[in-house]
This record gives sequence, C-alpha cells and structure tokens, in this order.
Amino acid sequence: MTNQPTLPTTRAFIAGPKRMLINGEWHDSATGETIEVLNPADGSVLCRVPNANETDIDRAVQAARRAFDDSAWSRMKPTDRERLLLRAADAIEASAREFAEIEALDNGKSAAVAEALDVTMAAQCFRYMAGWATKIEGSTVDAAIPYSPSNAYFGYTRKEAVGVVGAIIPWNFPLLMAAWKLAPALAAGCTVVLKPAEDTPLSALRLGELLQETGFPAGVVNIVTGYGRTAGAALAKHPGLDKIAFTGSTPTGKAIGHAALDNMTRMSLELGGKSPVIVLPDVDIDKAAEGVANAIFFNSGQVCTAGSRVYVHDKVFDRVMERVASIADSMKLGPGLDPSTQIGPLVSARQLDRVLGYIDAGQTEGARTIAGGGRGEGAGFFVKPTVLVDTDHSMRVVREEIFGPVLVAMRFNDLDTVVKQANDTPYGLGASIWSNDLSAIHKLIPRIKAGTVWVNCHSLLDNAVPFGGFKQSGFGRELGRAALDMYTETKSVLINHA
Repeated sequence: MTNQPTLPTTRAFIAGPKRMLINGEWHDSATGETIEVLNPADGSVLCRVPNANETDIDRAVQAARRAFDDSAWSRMKPTDRERLLLRAADAIEASAREFAEIEALDNGKSAAVAEALDVTMAAQCFRYMAGWATKIEGSTVDAAIPYSPSNAYFGYTRKEAVGVVGAIIPWNFPLLMAAWKLAPALAAGCTVVLKPAEDTPLSALRLGELLQETGFPAGVVNIVTGYGRTAGAALAKHPGLDKIAFTGSTPTGKAIGHAALDNMTRMSLELGGKSPVIVLPDVDIDKAAEGVANAIFFNSGQVCTAGSRVYVHDKVFDRVMERVASIADSMKLGPGLDPSTQIGPLVSARQLDRVLGYIDAGQTEGARTIAGGGRGEGAGFFVKPTVLVDTDHSMRVVREEIFGPVLVAMRFNDLDTVVKQANDTPYGLGASIWSNDLSAIHKLIPRIKAGTVWVNCHSLLDNAVPFGGFKQSGFGRELGRAALDMYTETKSVLINHA
C-alpha cells in the first residue's frame, strides 16, 4: 500500500508553512498557537495550521466588510465577477490531481474518487455559478395604490448581495463544500470569511492561494483555521456578518442558529440525515444490492445523505442483504492514495470511537452483524463496512446519525408501512427508491419527507439541482438557482413620477 503523494507540488504544499488568508495576506494566529493536522490513514502528523481566536475572526470579518462596502469588488461589474469565477474553475481543474492528493492525505478518501467527483464538481460549481453572476435580476410591478387618485406610480424590485458571509464547512467533502459556499456567494457579489473544519483545513488553504492567483481582490475571500468551539463559535456570533452559511451536524447547526439569531443574521443550515433506502420486490437483486452498498459505504459512510437505513421488501430481503453483506466483506480498506483502496479510514480517532460505539450499542440492543462489525487492521482510523440486521426503530443505530460505514436493515410488506418507517425520523435530507414499478415509485415520492428523492440511484448531485433538507436536516438550499436566494436580499422600490 502507498500513502505518499506522487506530485512534487503536493509534497511542497504539505511541507510548507500554513497561514490564514486575511485581507489578501497570509497570517499566523494572533496567539501563535497551532493545530496538528493528522493523516487518518496512519495517524501521523501532516503539518500544523493556525489556531484562530476571536481576534483573528474579527480581523477577517472587518476585512470582508471593507471589501464589501468600498473596494474594487463592490464596484465590479457582474461580467467581471463572472470572469473571475471562470478563472477559478479553470485553476481548480488545472490542479485537480494536487487537490485530490491533498484530500486523500487530509481526509482519507480515495484520491481517484476525489479527483473524479470532489474536484470535478467543485470546478463545475464555480463555472455554473459564474453564469448566474450576470443573471441576478429583479422584476417590475404595475403599481396600483388603492388610496391614491393618481396612477403615477412605478414599482420594481432589486436583488442585491446580502453582504458579508460567514461560511463554516465540514470535514467530509472539504474542497467541494468550500466551493458550494464560495461560488454562489461570490457570484452574488458577497464577501466571505470561510472556516474549514479543523480536521481537514488543507484544501481550503490551497484554494485560497488559487483564488489570489486568479485575481480576487484583497478581503473578498478570507480563510481562517481553528476549532469549531472557538473560531467557529466566534464567527457565528459576530455582529459584523450579514449571513451565516453552515454545513454540518444538526446539534452544531442549532447552536450556530441560536448565535446568529441574536444578531438577526440571515442563515442557511445544511444539517444531518438518516436517509432511508427503500427496495421494492421487483428489483434486480444484484443491481439493488450494489446500489444499497454504495449508498452507505461511499466515502466510508461519511456523507450527510448516506443511505444508512435500508427497508427491503420481505420477498427479497434475504437475497438482497446476503449480497450486500458479501460486497461489504469484499471491500479493501486502505489509504486514499492507494489506487486499489475501496474504502478509506474515518477522518479522526474521535470519529472512529463514535462509530465503533454505535456498532457496540446496536449489538447490545439486539442487532445481528452479518458483515464487518469492528475496527480494521492497521494504525489508521479504519472501520470495517458493517451490516446490521434484526434492527428496529427503538434502537439508537436506527434513530441516530452514525456518519460511518454502518448499515441497518429492516423488512417491510406494504407501501403504507414503509412510508411510515421511512418518515419516522427527525431528519429529512435524502431518500432513495429501488424499483422498476413506476406506479409504486410515483406513489412513494410525494409521501416521503425528504429534500431529495433518488430513484435507482443514491446521493447523486448536479450543480443545477437544489439540495437541502426537511425537518431537522436544516433549511435553505445549496446549488441551483435556489442557492442565489441564500446570498441576496430583495429590495422593493416604488416611485411617484407624477
């Protein structure tokens, strides 16, 4: 197995000094304190990054405020913003392999998958949002004032950038989540303070270098590294923000929402999930099993829409689950830089303990393990792909988000029952249906309480299709035209031209 980057540029970046981007310059933290960044494949220290505090956060917010209120950025034409975003997309693509290796080292995911999915979609996100920079528009209104004798009024609306955005992103898709926050905010004309997760800050810092090189003015994009409980909390409650954009767990999202509300800061929250996968009896067994396995084991299960609950019709349950277990047992664990790796490590020792704790809890509560069930071999943070059957909705493994490669499986016999079970959760982010029965599919889709329903696929995304959740999976939408609404305000204008 290999766990070394192939590119000299990756090695140079990892070995080089790490500082925060504030107002177009690279800074250490105000205290000089740093955070270790670990390689989850072996637990070794990759490098250290600054540990920001409230002083650093305030400096970054003030820089973003100045850039938004009075700078070349604030006076820039939409066509010029579009051009910068397109340059950023090109720069990301040109550095695709380097970004993929950084993600593999920092997060543990497969470099091949990161290059094909994370990096490609990040570049496409910048390119897609670039097109919207010139298409943000209001509307005209034929005003009819009932208490005025005159009809000499003209009304219209403007869509204006919301202002300074604080963006806090998770560790499961570091580069992609940075793109999801930065691209629409910049297309709308906002300025941003981005705080990546303390476990995976490296691709965001590298992206900051590229954005500087492509010509974004000082203060438009600021990147601060630090712990969520300190730097993240300071950013969420900062009164200088106009908008907070967060992706992460539901408990953390609630805390950020409360902090933002004290300042009436606009917010969008993309939070956790416990997504159901529904397998109807008419399926092709092999294809359905492959889909179920991919829905949960992709990215080591560290996906907010991971298909972590599977409901299989009783007629095919045993055959489908036997095949899923076989797939799980056959998957090769290893570092993300090894091209033969099929499932990488979890991101941290903390996450490893969390996932193993859930597996133990499920077994204690009566679940039966038919695949995996423990830690993988080696020094890294590996968990074997695990499949639990004989589960029910009283169990923690069924009700709570695990965020690891752990699948819980249950039987059903009719559509009413499976709808009730699928919706029996505080979450509502994603769901998938596996069937060729179009009538059953179309009956199920409107009854499932989830922001996205996939059919014969799972967790597929397109930059033009809005993404977000129902219930405690958050509110607001990423991607698509809907994302621009999260970074703009509507101003109404009424003119008396008599």
